[in-house]
Amino acid sequence: MDYEYAPLRLPSNVDRLTAAAQLAIQAEFSGWELARVQLFADGSRKVMLRRRIQPTPQPGLSL
Repeated sequence: MDYEYAPLRLPSNVDRLTAAAQLAIQAEFSGWELARVQLFADGSRKVMLRRRIQPTPQPGLSL
């Protein structure tokens, strides 16, 4: 399967609950899922989201 990735940087002033809510909204409405989280010493987070690449239908073909 092929995925597209979206890196996201969350600053240290964003708490864990707020970050989880933001990521849940992205997952619900845009199809993103959490691939990786990296926590840094300063409290910031680097988040990698991914979603499957949807094949675009050919014009004139019905699915």
